[in-house]
Amino acid sequence: MSFTYILKSLKDGRRYIGCTSDLVSRLKRHNEGLVKSTRYRKPFTVVYSEEFETMTQARKRELKLKSFKGGDIIKKLIREYKTRE
Repeated sequence: MSFTYILKSLKDGRRYIGCTSDLVSRLKRHNEGLVKSTRYRKPFTVVYSEEFETMTQARKRELKLKSFKGGDIIKKLIREYKTRE
């Protein structure tokens, strides 16, 4: 399984969109400062995730989410995700 995810920085409130085959491990790497692009924005929390059969599908979804430029669509996805929990 592969995942597309959105993290929220608890430091500055900004979001990060990515994909991985191991969401728990990837979040841990972000929070340990081992991911160069997010090193100075830790800690993070997962605010959205989707599961896919393949990494190719997850990457395509990641690119689609990034194309939304953090607008209302992303905010709506996060709200709906929170209500599912």
